[in-house]
Amino acid sequence: MDLGLQGKVAVVTGSYRGTGAGIAEVLAREGATVFVHGFEGGQPDVVVERLREAGGDAHGIVGDLLDDDAANAMAQEIATAAGHVDVLVNNYGVAERGRWFDASTDDWLSIYQKNVLSGVRLVRAFAPGMKERGWGRIIWLGTVGTVRPNSKMPHYYASKAALPTLCVSLAKELARTGVTVNLVSPGLIATAEVKAQMARRSEAAGGDSADWARGLLDNPIGRMAEIEEVASLVAYLAGERSGAINGANLRVDGGAADCAVA
Repeated sequence: MDLGLQGKVAVVTGSYRGTGAGIAEVLAREGATVFVHGFEGGQPDVVVERLREAGGDAHGIVGDLLDDDAANAMAQEIATAAGHVDVLVNNYGVAERGRWFDASTDDWLSIYQKNVLSGVRLVRAFAPGMKERGWGRIIWLGTVGTVRPNSKMPHYYASKAALPTLCVSLAKELARTGVTVNLVSPGLIATAEVKAQMARRSEAAGGDSADWARGLLDNPIGRMAEIEEVASLVAYLAGERSGAINGANLRVDGGAADCAVA
C-alpha cells in the first residue's frame, strides 16, 4: 500500500533511539525525508547513517525541546534546510520513577515539560505552516497507561493523560485546514531496554531469561508490541490515506486495556 509519504518532510522527536528510531525508519522507508532528533550532538548520527544506508533521506537535528528559544532555533534550522514540515511526530517523552509521597513538586513540573510542553513548542512552530499549505499530520505518542495507571509514577501517568484531551483540542483548532491530529498509545513495547529489564526481573525471580516474553499474561496476544507495529501505525496516520482519522486515541496494546486473561 502506498501511504503517500513520498516527498513529505517529517520530524520525529527523540528518534535517536528506541521507538522513535523505529518510527523514523518506517517513514524513511515509505519515502519521507526524515529529521532524526536528538538532544546532544552526535546522538542522531547512528540512526541517520542506518537510514541512509538503506536508501532513505535522513538528516540529524539537535535541539533542547524543554526550552522555548532552543526549540524555536531547531525549528528554524529545519525550515531553512527543508523549506517546510509536513509531518510532526511528537515521540519524545520519559517515564521517571516516583511515588505519590516522594515525587516532589519539581518532579511533577519537570515531567510535564518533557511529556507535554516539548511537543506543544513544536506544534506552535510547525502547525501554522501546515495550515497555510492546507495539509499536515501531527501525531503524538502516549501510553495505554492513561486508561490504566499504576500507583507508581503518578506524575508520569498524569502528564501522559493530558495528551488525549490536548489532541482533541488541537484537532478542533485545526478543523477544516487539512491538518489532522492523532494520538498513538502503546502498551509495553519490545525495545532492547524493555527486553533487558524483563530478563533481569525474570532471572532475579529465579525464572528463565526468556520469561520476559511471557510476562504479560493479562495481554490477550500474549506478548508486547514490536517497534515495527507501533511505527507502522504512525506511518499510516502520517500519510495521505488517513485523512478521515482525526482527534483519535489509538491503542497498540494487544487489547490489554480492555481484556484480562485469567
